[in-house]
Amino acid sequence: MKRQNFQTVDLIQTATAREFNNLVLEAEGPIAVEFMSYSCAYCQALEPVLQLVAEKVGTQVKIFRVNIAVDPELAARYRIEATPTLVMFLSGQPIGRAEGPHPNFSTLLAAVIEPFQS
Repeated sequence: MKRQNFQTVDLIQTATAREFNNLVLEAEGPIAVEFMSYSCAYCQALEPVLQLVAEKVGTQVKIFRVNIAVDPELAARYRIEATPTLVMFLSGQPIGRAEGPHPNFSTLLAAVIEPFQS
């Protein structure tokens, strides 16, 4: 019998505008934020791959999502023009960005971890 891989735990926490400073800007260590919308087909396609990336990086990189439909002020602050867009933060500063659909695991993993390698 073929084993099916069901993701039952959401490894990506949602960050609202109210929590963003505490969770992202004031937090220590590498952080990746996916700016997305639940109505975005590309975001839906990206979700299972991003969950796998979150599983792979574990605690090395914290990954959050921001729903731009709920928090458009965050989208405006970080000049999000299309979804999905990933912005990587270190010490409260954006240090990397990946825009558009990246449904390939290797491409997405590289987009998340490369900005933190120096």
